[in-house]
Amino acid sequence: MGALFCVATGAYALPNTPSERLRAFADCAGRFSALEEHQRLFDGPLSAQTARQVQFLNDLIAAMLPDAQETGREVLSWRIDAKFAQAALLQQAVFGTDNRRANRAQVLATQYIQGCRSLLPGV
Repeated sequence: MGALFCVATGAYALPNTPSERLRAFADCAGRFSALEEHQRLFDGPLSAQTARQVQFLNDLIAAMLPDAQETGREVLSWRIDAKFAQAALLQQAVFGTDNRRANRAQVLATQYIQGCRSLLPGV
């Protein structure tokens, strides 16, 4: 997934193959899911918008699965891994005691979400 993400611009390049697109959408669904949970704790109203983004990505994933070589289990694994990674960044950003690491975690968490938002239409 790291190859798809461009940290400098905060944007994903839309992958060419269905399998790569599926992986990018699963990654983003996981990251948005972690963000939604985080927002429910700290900024409730924003979580509703993020929940809609998660649902949109889930719909894309469901539509793509029949044409992809991957199984639903693989896609779920990608999503869970990304959710865990995003949650760890958000937790470090909020609760970290080392300011340098907390700031870096916040920057990375924001960049990953911005990259995912760049894949969504109208965002």
